[in-house]
Amino acid sequence: MNNSVFVQRRAQLIATLQPDSVVLISAATEQSRSRDTGYPFRQHSDFWYYSGFNEPDALLILSNRANLPAAQLLCREKDPAQEVWHGRRLGPQAASEALQLQATALSEQSTILKQSLDGSSAVYLNLTEQTDLLAQITVQMQDLKQREKRGERAPLQLIDLAPLSGAQRLVKDDSEIAIMRQAGEISAQAHIRAMQYCRPGRFEYQLEAEILHHFALNGARYPAYNSIVGSGNNGCILHYTENSSLLAAGDLVLIDAGCELYGYAADISRTFPVSGKFSDEQAALYQLVLDAQYAACNAVKPGSDFAAVTAAAEHVLTEGLLGLGILQGELSQLIADKACKQYFIHGIGHWLGLDVHDVGAYKVNNASQNGSEQPFVPGMVLTIEPGLYIPAGSPTERRWWDLAVRIEDNLLLTADGHENLTTAVPKEIDAIEQLMATGNARD
Repeated sequence: MNNSVFVQRRAQLIATLQPDSVVLISAATEQSRSRDTGYPFRQHSDFWYYSGFNEPDALLILSNRANLPAAQLLCREKDPAQEVWHGRRLGPQAASEALQLQATALSEQSTILKQSLDGSSAVYLNLTEQTDLLAQITVQMQDLKQREKRGERAPLQLIDLAPLSGAQRLVKDDSEIAIMRQAGEISAQAHIRAMQYCRPGRFEYQLEAEILHHFALNGARYPAYNSIVGSGNNGCILHYTENSSLLAAGDLVLIDAGCELYGYAADISRTFPVSGKFSDEQAALYQLVLDAQYAACNAVKPGSDFAAVTAAAEHVLTEGLLGLGILQGELSQLIADKACKQYFIHGIGHWLGLDVHDVGAYKVNNASQNGSEQPFVPGMVLTIEPGLYIPAGSPTERRWWDLAVRIEDNLLLTADGHENLTTAVPKEIDAIEQLMATGNARD
């Protein structure tokens, strides 16, 4: 991603601020996994979005004040003794040149924070995610208030940055779209590998291994989230991640997995038969979910919204469940009662981007989320993922018990509709059965 993209993003954010304001965004910190080993470092999404700097322990300060730099980075200094153990650091001098902003040693943070806060009318930061930074700012502001007689002035407002950064990140630029297309393609091919490798007698974790191997082989070293490989009744657990069960003949297996590429997530779900052939009940339930997904996808276009997409899917699911005898009653009343939610137990989808459940409002004009629906506009990326889950003991015939189906794709809003970024992985029944019959070279 060209650095000019980050420069432009910073300028766009600064243009939305109140006069004489500053923005503070902390980098992520390294996290311990056990004793002296750590988790792989993953940058805070907002920090990455506005800086393009992928090191821990840093602070980005943006401002529209005349006496402050428009963009300033505080980062670790070069330290050869540490770098030989823990990896290279860019350092302030190189960071300034590479990122096109003013960069200073992190050791100057207290002084620079005070200079940035003194006289500012408002300070923007993420009030819920960056609580450590908020605590630092609170102390600094209290100190400034005690010094007001000396001519120093504490900021008048603390403003949550999340609505501004969320609105900006919600509409993807061309560079983001290119990465998300690639992430979608890598993830789709990984799902294909898992379908081809699936056989009774193998384990869920072996399908997960196929997926993770394909991610890493194509430059996506990490998944965007913990992969779900749930066979049989495990599929009825929405966030099942044990992935330890034996794959049994006659069962379905539900996989929800996507890679992270340059910070951006893909998020795909597919459901298929362990043995390579759907039973009659499996095929009926699967086709119903697929029909609902097509109906929902058809509603994804500029000017539409998640409420319209949800209504389209729920109508198809309710009508189908009634036709299969899983629901009983009058269609119109069942739709009004949202009766399908007994088996469709989650939302129809979510925003997608630097976070798998990406930032951005689902409602507008009301901070309590009771406002009108956020309308779709070109550049938004979202998931569409209807599902049906019928655990044992459900009030329906036993032949439906322990069946779980979810089908999920990633859609980019375009000027005249949408583009499916994950269409490469099959989802039609015939196409899935044909693919699984081919196997792969590792069999």
